[in-house]
Amino acid sequence: MKNQVSIIMGSDSDLPVMKAAATILTEFKIPFELTIVSAHRTPARMVEFATKAHKRGIKVIIAGAGGAAHLPGMVASLTPIPVIGVPVKSSNSIDGWDSILSILQMPNGVPVATVALNASKNAGILAAKILASSDKNLFKKLLNYKKRLAKEVEKKIEKLEKNGWDS
Repeated sequence: MKNQVSIIMGSDSDLPVMKAAATILTEFKIPFELTIVSAHRTPARMVEFATKAHKRGIKVIIAGAGGAAHLPGMVASLTPIPVIGVPVKSSNSIDGWDSILSILQMPNGVPVATVALNASKNAGILAAKILASSDKNLFKKLLNYKKRLAKEVEKKIEKLEKNGWDS
């Protein structure tokens, strides 16, 4: 099956954060690719990637970036497919706020869905939800995932009520 999601990041230093998106996509059995596309150091590669992603069958792009975090917005400006931005708290970051605001504050006409700081798992889940709007099997997997989340919370409630808060 062709890759449906592309996970991109500005640097390999973002990989520890972006792995969670790959893990959740793997859990849902969604084919994906993962690569580095730097908006600042490889702008020609970024343009090539963004303008041709939909032609390769990519349906959603997850773009992680730290610092100035231009990658998600620049890719979104060049592609007709949804882009989910993951702000990454990087070594040159101002507690991640620079990344969050760079991705979040896109001008009208160039939307980027933005998840929380370092929350690539949520980006992967959001990509799955986007794809599930036209895939009944994936939709069922998401329903089951949500049920599992609820059961995990119920177990934690039972443990807390049985053992107390100071155990």
